[in-house]
Amino acid sequence: MSSIASIRRDYKLKTLSELEIDADPIKQFGSWWDEAINSDIDEVNAMTLATATLQGKPSARIVLLKGYDEQGFCFFTNYESHKGAELAANPQSCLVFFWKELERQVRIEGIIEKLTTAENDTYFLSRPAGSRIGAWASPQSKVIKHSDLDDNVKKYEKEFANNPTKRPDFWGGYRVKPQLIEFWQGRPSRLHDRIQYSLQENKQWKIERLAP
Repeated sequence: MSSIASIRRDYKLKTLSELEIDADPIKQFGSWWDEAINSDIDEVNAMTLATATLQGKPSARIVLLKGYDEQGFCFFTNYESHKGAELAANPQSCLVFFWKELERQVRIEGIIEKLTTAENDTYFLSRPAGSRIGAWASPQSKVIKHSDLDDNVKKYEKEFANNPTKRPDFWGGYRVKPQLIEFWQGRPSRLHDRIQYSLQENKQWKIERLAP
């Protein structure tokens, strides 16, 4: 236990000031995103997605960001998965990016909405053939035997051998519509910079500094 407790890293790369940030959190995210892309970070679009049941029981997993704009942050999955069931019952969600190479974290709280059929079809058809077959073959989050998955892959490879793999109705995208975005920049001695944007009733963003 003592050896685990002694693991620490002092963050020293950069600072984050209210005088330097954009008034729009999406533009601020875009600035950090560009830096992350140019920093050769492995799986730069990996983000933690936290969901909860109506009773408040939480769960979290890593998903991949597949797009963002002023409307929100998008990812794709099986609607019948564990996270899909929780999002259907409770649309509150949270995303977290951690880019350790830049000593940065971004936390996004918001409401979930499903993407349109057109958005889902466009992205699905852009995926590699194996990934499209995988969407059909995997009853995500259900208990299965290893052989069941292999058999399903062979089944759908045969079914779609001579025609394009269409998108299954149970698979598609979500958009997290942000209500709060926090930018975290690591600083020495755990005195980190934290800037929070919270969406107000007038649709304007309020900017505040948080204690580390």
